[in-house]
Amino acid sequence: MSTTTHPTPQAAITVHGPVALITLEAPPVNALGQSVRQLLANALEEIRAHQAIRAVVLTGTDRAFSAGADITEFGGTTTGITLPELVDRLEDFPVPVTAAIAGVALGGGLELAMAAHSRVAHPDATLGLPEITLGIIPGAGGTGMLPRLVGAERAVDMILSGRRIGTTTAVEYGLVDAVLHSGDFAGAAVAWAASRLPATPGPTEGAPTPGPATPTRTRDRTEKIADAAARPGTIAKLASGPLRKAKDPYAARAAVEAITAGIEEEFDAGATAERRLFLERVASPEAAAQRHLFAAERATRKPAGLDATSARDIGQAAVIGAGTMGGGIALALATAGVPVIVVETRQEALDHGLAQVRRNLDVSVSHGSRTSGQADEQFARITGTLDYADLAAADLVVEAAFEDLDVKKDIFARLDANTRPDAVLATNTSYLDVDAIAATVADPGRVLGMHFFSPANVMELVEVVRGARTTPQTLATAVALGRRLGKCPVVVGVCHGFVGNRMLEVRGRQAEALLLEGALPGQVDDVLTGFGFRMGPFAMADMAGLDIGWRNRTSQGTTAPVSDALCEAGRFGQKTGSGFFAYDGRERSDDPETTRIIERVSAEQGIDRRDIGSEEILERLLYPMVNEGGRILAEGIAERPGDIDVIWVKGYNWPAYRGGPMFHAEAVGRGHVAERLVHHAEATGDETLRPVAWLTAPGGVDGAGAPR
Repeated sequence: MSTTTHPTPQAAITVHGPVALITLEAPPVNALGQSVRQLLANALEEIRAHQAIRAVVLTGTDRAFSAGADITEFGGTTTGITLPELVDRLEDFPVPVTAAIAGVALGGGLELAMAAHSRVAHPDATLGLPEITLGIIPGAGGTGMLPRLVGAERAVDMILSGRRIGTTTAVEYGLVDAVLHSGDFAGAAVAWAASRLPATPGPTEGAPTPGPATPTRTRDRTEKIADAAARPGTIAKLASGPLRKAKDPYAARAAVEAITAGIEEEFDAGATAERRLFLERVASPEAAAQRHLFAAERATRKPAGLDATSARDIGQAAVIGAGTMGGGIALALATAGVPVIVVETRQEALDHGLAQVRRNLDVSVSHGSRTSGQADEQFARITGTLDYADLAAADLVVEAAFEDLDVKKDIFARLDANTRPDAVLATNTSYLDVDAIAATVADPGRVLGMHFFSPANVMELVEVVRGARTTPQTLATAVALGRRLGKCPVVVGVCHGFVGNRMLEVRGRQAEALLLEGALPGQVDDVLTGFGFRMGPFAMADMAGLDIGWRNRTSQGTTAPVSDALCEAGRFGQKTGSGFFAYDGRERSDDPETTRIIERVSAEQGIDRRDIGSEEILERLLYPMVNEGGRILAEGIAERPGDIDVIWVKGYNWPAYRGGPMFHAEAVGRGHVAERLVHHAEATGDETLRPVAWLTAPGGVDGAGAPR
């Protein structure tokens, strides 16, 4: 097994007249671990001893000024200089320090840059405080420094969202003082720093030579927070919207508390609160869950058998179908710079689909996420056709037609006849047999699944479904394209529903059973939203349309008694104003008619209804999903438990701060989950609830489902 080694970290000092340049090189991303922090502290002390030095420039590599703290140190014992101490030393340095930012300056890296007395950036630099995405908050003064540089409102937005910004926005906000357009970025930064030094006149009788200008510390810059400081409650008001949207409410509330202290009291009070809250969050189960997800997502990038070097570049793509999914996939491709042809069977459907893509682009312009020029450029990459012959030059085709196996087989037969023999053919099916679809083409090796999630131009997850005969190059091409689109591609195997929808079906069956046994839709949904989901199963079904599931069940010969009864009554969800809930626009409320229908169906099924508590509801919804995840691992459909967790967090709204279903099982104890499943199996007579080996085997099971 080969391992990647990196050169020894260094903080090299070069002197350019009155300016000292410190160049940090700690591959791959200049993470601020203990050894790197000490190197920087030593470099500053060495420069401090030279009286001829009148300014300092601190820079990194082309790839990274610094991507932040070394998260492997979180929760451990810190030795040597801490990041807050290093930040203080930089801020208190006796001569002006300029941070020269190329690549990324994130988290602790941006805190270090903000501690400098000025900042310049390469045009392609990216800056942000993404700590909240790991369940923590900035811990080295970031909640105090950022508001002083960009203002309270922008700081609240950046910290609570973890949003990264580019150089243009950073200059607009005041986070960066200048953009340096030069092939020699470090040299340009040195020249910029030198140009800002006050002139030093020669000695004259009775007039001493002036020393270095006293630099202004970021903590002392209060002009942009003056209004918020004078109006207590301003930060709470600014944070109210972001708090409602926060993916980790615990970290978000901690961040607001720290920001508030640093503005409404004073910087040191904020720094003290920030450090206390940072350490609390680092030690929290929510942060542990998100560190797990961080590592799990990185692991998904290296599925077994993937040769990333074999991926083909996609210069021309095509999408079959201009509906909601097809249009979203086409927009995702065009946004990533890929020209795309959209194929439809009727001109009316094609025109309608392209018009919807245009409307989506216009909405994004109105929200400020695109310029009108970018929207025009992206829409120009999308063309429509009714003729499969126009796909002759396509490198990859994504089929996004109606979820019917015969329909998809017919489409793939036509694709086989009208595309190059080496073009990758992907189906966006949510449930169907990818191998059966692949069997319709001469070379099944070029076929696989790319299961996008709606809206496809927004949702991060793509389940990349490796068929029995999918070639390594086909797989590598699909994975590479997913990353190019800014998605999180997770490789899975072929089975009904793959990973996400297969587990969702299990949860859906239990939700339906709970209604029959005595629960009501609002009660069930409230339990799941209380756990952290943004929406419960019944509100979600109403939003999607109950008729969709009804139609699928009818074609498959299956039933869901309560859902079917609602559909038979014409209650299809939001679109008809009633489903599991009653609707006034999008506002929903509990509906007595739904209760009457549920009670009638329970009686028809011969079920005596009973009171069901919240704990049972939560166990009945979540633990069978974990059990199904164990089966998925045993069958090799998913490679690792972490893959399942990433799929559910990225695609199904599982709260990130709870780490995913398999992580949750580890957190509460696999043995406990198994015990409760046995209890519910015996209480309900549902033998599918019997725990699988992943939960019961001594020591657990490995990623392939085999006992360890």
